[in-house]
This record gives sequence, C-alpha cells and structure tokens, in this order.
Amino acid sequence: MDKRRADPRGALVRPYAVTRGRTEPRQDIALEAVLTSSPTQVAESRFAGHDKHRIATVCEGRAQSLAEIAAYTRMPLGVARVLVADMVAESLLTLHTAAPAEGFEERMELLGRVLSGLRRL
Repeated sequence: MDKRRADPRGALVRPYAVTRGRTEPRQDIALEAVLTSSPTQVAESRFAGHDKHRIATVCEGRAQSLAEIAAYTRMPLGVARVLVADMVAESLLTLHTAAPAEGFEERMELLGRVLSGLRRL
C-alpha cells in the first residue's frame, strides 16, 4: 500500500507547502474576480514554480474567476487564493476590477451562479 494513502495527513501537507505555510492572501480577491494572463506573463510564470505556471496557463487568452481557477487546477480554494494574490502582486496575472459595488442580494445571486457553473464541471 502506498504510504501517502495510508497517512491522511499527506493530503494536508501539500497545500501547506505550496503556500509556504501562509493561509491568508496578500490582498483580498473575491471569488468572482476576473483574472487574465498574457503570453509574456505565462512565459515569466515558468520561473515562479509549477503551480503558478499552471494558473497562468489557465488564464491565458480567457478570463477566469478565482473560483474557476481553483476548479480547473484542482487546487483547494484557499491555496488558489494565496497563489493568485501573490501572482497579481508579482504581475504574473492581471486582476480586472469588478463593476461598482452591488447590494448583498445581487452578490449572493452571482455567487450562486458561479457555484452552479462549477458544479457542472
């Protein structure tokens, strides 16, 4: 039997190692925030590590929300939040500003649509 499968802590160590132990992002990025990457940013991300390069590749030529990035890369949402915030700070991703602030009900409706779309994946 594979030792990693026998020890349930193995599943927790990898995300912790990817973020270097950080659980909070440098800046708060909403789940529905739109992110993109250019071919130059994708090329530069190769030197930032495998996980950041995967994220940049997912965002190349197609705007993605933070929630979609986590789903497409199969990363825990918390890990994706930390890495994406780092990448925005390092200019490896472009964060597009959202529309003016909406009311609570509109934001909840939008989050519901995002979650519905993720479940269809």
